[in-house]
Amino acid sequence: MLEIVQIPVLSDNYIYLIHEPKSGEVAIVDPAVEAEVVEALEARGWTPDYILNTHHHYDHVGANLALKQRYELKIIGPAGERERIPGIDVAVAEGDHVYLGDIAADVFDVPGHTSGHIAYHFNADHALFCGDTLFAMGCGRLFEGTPDQMWQSLSKLMRLPDETRIYCAHEYTLANGKFALSVEPENEALKARMMEVVSMRERGEPTVPSTLGAERETNPFLRPMSDEIQDGLGLLGAPWPKVFAEVRAQKDKF
Repeated sequence: MLEIVQIPVLSDNYIYLIHEPKSGEVAIVDPAVEAEVVEALEARGWTPDYILNTHHHYDHVGANLALKQRYELKIIGPAGERERIPGIDVAVAEGDHVYLGDIAADVFDVPGHTSGHIAYHFNADHALFCGDTLFAMGCGRLFEGTPDQMWQSLSKLMRLPDETRIYCAHEYTLANGKFALSVEPENEALKARMMEVVSMRERGEPTVPSTLGAERETNPFLRPMSDEIQDGLGLLGAPWPKVFAEVRAQKDKF
């Protein structure tokens, strides 16, 4: 089993350390800043071998060069954004695999938030590192992609098992949940989850990782098939991509 360490940084970002105990190899996922990563590594006596970037935004690659200089590690990132990933050594895309020791991660192309966004799925550990594509009860803004692209990306991730843990890159759950309730207020699973999320945040606890099973039940961006969501948007019976696009548009104004 992989050991995964969550590091909260900035106002709402999460950086992850992934440790494969047999080989001792360590990867850093989306390092926004250097100091907190170094502190977490030194506290465990770990030396990192890789950075795994999901996309080019600065709050995901900001410490790439500093960490590469400090540790002489390799930076792995999306082939579609090769020119925008500082210090990249290995560019990967869908169908490629990334290894920590003998543990493999499948690479998925998941454009929408950015044009070349990727995700890393460690199938044996049911762990998905999806950057800003899928959030707990949310999905990323469409800065460079289209609604159809994002729906296709989310649909791809929805084919993973329910027990898949969603290691997204931001603590947006409370705000996302408030929006979710605005478009599906009678969803009992959503109401129960929001009570739990409110309590967790009041205690200062992270709400991430989530699971894909929980997202299927409560995330409006994965639920364009919901009659309640469709009816509330005046799109009863509409194609799911169209419903998704309207949900995303409503969230942008929420």
